[in-house]
Amino acid sequence: MPQKLSTLNEKGKESPSCGSRERGGGPAKYPCSLKGGGSTVNGHAAGGLELSIWGWLHDRRLGVPPLVPVKIIILGAGQVGSSVAESLVPEANDITVVDTEALRLRLLQDRLDLRTVLGNGALPSVLQQAGADDCDLLIAVTASDQTNLCACRTAEALFGIPTKIARLRSPDYEQYPGLLDDKNFAVDYSICPEQIVTDHIVKLIELPEALQAIQFADGLVSLVAVRAVAGAYLVGHPVSHLRQRLPKVDARVAAIYRRDRPIVPDGNTVIEIGDEVFCLAATAKIREVVRELRRLDRPCRRLIIAGGGNIGFRLASATQNDYAVKVIDSDERRARFLGANLSRALVFQGEVTDETLLTAEDIEDMDFFIALTNEEENNILGALLAKSLGARRVLALINRRAYVDLVQSDRIDIAIAPAQISIGSLLAHVRRGDVVSVHSLRRGAAEALELIVHGDRSTSRAVGRRIDELDLPRGVTIGAIVRAEGDRRQVIIAHGDTVIEPEDHVIVFVVTKDLVRKVEKFFQVGLAFF
Repeated sequence: MPQKLSTLNEKGKESPSCGSRERGGGPAKYPCSLKGGGSTVNGHAAGGLELSIWGWLHDRRLGVPPLVPVKIIILGAGQVGSSVAESLVPEANDITVVDTEALRLRLLQDRLDLRTVLGNGALPSVLQQAGADDCDLLIAVTASDQTNLCACRTAEALFGIPTKIARLRSPDYEQYPGLLDDKNFAVDYSICPEQIVTDHIVKLIELPEALQAIQFADGLVSLVAVRAVAGAYLVGHPVSHLRQRLPKVDARVAAIYRRDRPIVPDGNTVIEIGDEVFCLAATAKIREVVRELRRLDRPCRRLIIAGGGNIGFRLASATQNDYAVKVIDSDERRARFLGANLSRALVFQGEVTDETLLTAEDIEDMDFFIALTNEEENNILGALLAKSLGARRVLALINRRAYVDLVQSDRIDIAIAPAQISIGSLLAHVRRGDVVSVHSLRRGAAEALELIVHGDRSTSRAVGRRIDELDLPRGVTIGAIVRAEGDRRQVIIAHGDTVIEPEDHVIVFVVTKDLVRKVEKFFQVGLAFF
């Protein structure tokens, strides 16, 4: 019988230059005026680090292609490191991955065109072997906070690497941000994938109809993926009917995926049952748009979190004051820790696949069953069991992306791959142009970007022009614009006659990742601007 036990911070800085490298016989300065908000500020985020690195590489920020590939060292070939490498290699970057396990490196090198180095990335000799002498960016994402911090300090002190990003899993560092400054560990940006995943799940709890829910512009704009179901008004009707149905709500259907194939919709595109529809609207209005594609579920009130590890504990802490939360963990010591540190959640020791336990805890009355153990097979089986026993909605955390598409169906409502959710936090640092945030969509197949547009009509291909005048690649959609007006910001859903102005924040949806480079090039500013 199960035992019942109890009821990123980002570091901004400015300096004239934060490093130089000898390129082509002369020094190239890299000014580093940074701005943005961290991924774990007060435990909340908008789905990734909303950051831009103004002038991270001077040749990249001038709006022209760099003369040489960007040299990036990734420490750690686990789920996060491998996903980062997989995303960056096709973009003509010079990637070196460092890890202590030879098998991981060999498997990675068999799939991707990159260099590998076997060793501890915190050691100067290993960093030098990896090319730290002329490296542009260090991404330390090993499973050890200590290794990541030591590597950043070494990279700064011995090699002067301009930008250093560290994965920090412990929340302790959030309380002492001074430890990350140049005098200490010299971390330019810290990310916590576990917190990013937690924030992502919280949004799905708040909007239970969504497959994916992300926000831009500090939460002003939401992009939501919804599965169209029979009986919803817009199903069987063209996209243009959305405006007829909601004349007071400005919204945009950014993309449709039908049987896993992308469709760039226009007003005549008819939405079919089973379509995965990406809708963009002001956050305050997004539920009204979702209602046209499927019946709105009742708000979530009761949750079971299966697995009290790092993510499970963070999620329980974030939700216990707003929902009736129960946590299940198989390890007695961990369950006692959870019971002692969660003041309003009920904690049970037991297996997530225990039918007797789930039935005893009224699984049929649960609004959301969330499987977050370290064993993805248990997550899949637990979610399937919970669904069969009557849980209204189930989510399974799955590390292997190949499994995600296989299991996300009518029986498992949502399957998430943590590495793909958190990768946008890193991609914002290597995108050309003034990129505020990047979100990886559909398990890495697509992206949504928030960019700031600079220049004027003579130096920019976008500024001063109507959207229907822009020669954007097919598959690229400008969904919304956020424009500053004095002390407030206005959300403008993009239509053909919308004119882009300087300093607009533009939300761009890209249906396939191979279009990202073209988008970056399109929004780069000509040299005359500077």
